[in-house]
Amino acid sequence: MSMNRPTATALAAALCLLTAACGGSSGDDKASAKSTEAAAAKSGYPVTVDNCGQKQTFQKAPSRVVVMNGASVAEVSTLLALGLQDKIVANQQTYGASEVAGRAAAIKALPTGDVKLNDAYDIPREAMLGLRPDLVLSTTSYGFDEKNGFATREQLKSVGAGTYVSPQGCDQDTSKMTIADSYQLLRDMGKIFNVSDRAEKLIAASEKSIAAVADKVKGEKKPKVMVLFSNMSMGGNDFSSVVAKGIYNDILAKAGGSNAFENASKTSFADLSKEKVAVTDVDALVVIAYNDPNPGAYAQKLLKEFPQWPAAKNKTYVTLSDSMYLGPSNDLAVEKIAKALHPKAS
Repeated sequence: MSMNRPTATALAAALCLLTAACGGSSGDDKASAKSTEAAAAKSGYPVTVDNCGQKQTFQKAPSRVVVMNGASVAEVSTLLALGLQDKIVANQQTYGASEVAGRAAAIKALPTGDVKLNDAYDIPREAMLGLRPDLVLSTTSYGFDEKNGFATREQLKSVGAGTYVSPQGCDQDTSKMTIADSYQLLRDMGKIFNVSDRAEKLIAASEKSIAAVADKVKGEKKPKVMVLFSNMSMGGNDFSSVVAKGIYNDILAKAGGSNAFENASKTSFADLSKEKVAVTDVDALVVIAYNDPNPGAYAQKLLKEFPQWPAAKNKTYVTLSDSMYLGPSNDLAVEKIAKALHPKAS
């Protein structure tokens, strides 16, 4: 006689009640409960993470992780720094370069899931569900917005997938982001994957490195720095990828500098005319490469275009990639910028 599973389960429960033949004594039950609790404590699970007003609970470490694009490498770099690359079944993040030796190649070697991307160069709903993830990482809540053709957090939960939006990404406003958010991302991933010890070691090393640099440049004059992405257009003006606010400013401050265009916008980026850029004193350039193989050429082009800048006269510029954004390597950006701004002090 065939029987579906719910019926079989219900029948077994009924027989237990009628015959009192299932299970052992209350003492056995208590022992079993203690054994289960001990096993859970040893495994570190379940764990719960509060994320954008939602509680995400994990019964075990995710093993099918999908990393959405989001014009970021924060999430994939964090997973790699924690030694979790084997958990990734699809990654869409890449800057094509990194301050960490071997990281760009490691990212390139990750599986992409062989999915057809949408117009935002990211994973649409049906393709996402087809990947059978148990954890999906998105830089901001944009990646879970149904209006954009993405799988929602509720839809992913219904198929057993946890979801995570990186710090300051809940309202899609990264203007308040600081280095502390990079540490929060590390801690959350450490908790979810039960590798908190690794996360804390990385954080401690970063804090120590940044503190040492900040101590060396303490009391020095803070040069005005222009931070922008190379060969990238985000608006209608000649300079639409100029950084105004966000983690970049925290990094600059730790390196002994200040953002020349901090007040040019209330959001993370300023959309500036060539005239506005020309009349601003710029002591140094920080050019961030986003899949640009030669950001140095772009920096040199700007220095020639604005010879009146102190930066042009002193040829002071730095090219960076992933360390200047949310992620596990902000200490490298702080160190490199400090050396350019304060060569004698650092």
